[in-house]
Amino acid sequence: MNELILVISLILIYGTVLLAYFLFGRTGLYCISAIATVMANIEVVILIKAFGMEQTLGNVLFAATFLITDILSECEGKRHANKAVYIGIFSQIFFLLLSQSWLLYAPAEGDSTMQAIKTIFSNTPRLILASLSVYAVSQIFDVWLYHKWWNFTQKKFGDKKRFLWLRNNGSTLVSQIVNAMLFTTIAFAGKYDFKTLASIFGSSYLIYLVAALLDTPIVYLARLISERRKSKFKSDMEDITTT
Repeated sequence: MNELILVISLILIYGTVLLAYFLFGRTGLYCISAIATVMANIEVVILIKAFGMEQTLGNVLFAATFLITDILSECEGKRHANKAVYIGIFSQIFFLLLSQSWLLYAPAEGDSTMQAIKTIFSNTPRLILASLSVYAVSQIFDVWLYHKWWNFTQKKFGDKKRFLWLRNNGSTLVSQIVNAMLFTTIAFAGKYDFKTLASIFGSSYLIYLVAALLDTPIVYLARLISERRKSKFKSDMEDITTT
């Protein structure tokens, strides 16, 4: 069941990213980026076993944030990709402050949920601080590397549109090594033994690797959506000018 749920989650999340871009443009991607960073920090406290490996949840959601910055880099430009990163950082800081304030309340006698909330969110500060620092470093690096690959292929082959698959995978697969290594170390060192840490790192990167390879068609579809939207806008402007 774990494997099946992970696969369905990947399809659902990537499909939602594409749908948000189709319906709302880059604003939709900003919203999904904020939601994904917050939800991933809740999911990550859950340790499961799937595909023969121990792994934390949240990996697919974090992978989706890299998909979002790649779509924005490709279709909207570097400035908008970095903006999504800053929105993700802001969302995590807000969530950290708000979730910790919940623990300060004195529950009523009839309360039945405070203990569960404390169990879940007592570890949140370390996880979010780890996620925040790693997210900022790896995402900014990913956007930078995406455009480095893009400049290289454009200069080498004289075509701006070619080799999308290379800049998409070339940036994400490298930045995800940084992401998985730093997050596993900062978030879980001392909590799990080395064998479990190595398993978490290996499974996390393997999921990121598969997710990165599977997100390439999504980026191509997003570029098609962007091109059609821009073509329609240009056509509408020409009609207005003619009128």
